[in-house]
Amino acid sequence: MESVGPVFRSSRVLCICACLTAALTSSIAEAGTIERACLSSSRGAAQTRLCHCIGQVAEQRLTRSEQRTVASWFEDPHRAQEARQSVRNRDEALWRKYQVFGTDAERICG
Repeated sequence: MESVGPVFRSSRVLCICACLTAALTSSIAEAGTIERACLSSSRGAAQTRLCHCIGQVAEQRLTRSEQRTVASWFEDPHRAQEARQSVRNRDEALWRKYQVFGTDAERICG
């Protein structure tokens, strides 16, 4: 897996989350921003544990504002690509943090 670049790994985590569907339980109301976005994704089968784990990593690695931005990428993955390709310092910094988050989420959550 070392030959796979960090952008691919981050994209893989985003795709994993994007492939999950909503699990309409009371735990969604208690979940964090990224976890809710993961659970609410309309593609694939709901995987509550994976979404919870990814949400926990996000809470440790990203600010609340960054989590809201990244959560919006679940609904519109094109926004993630815009941030990745942006020349604005703020977007570049967020993308670097997102890569770290993605790598850590993949390592921790499997």
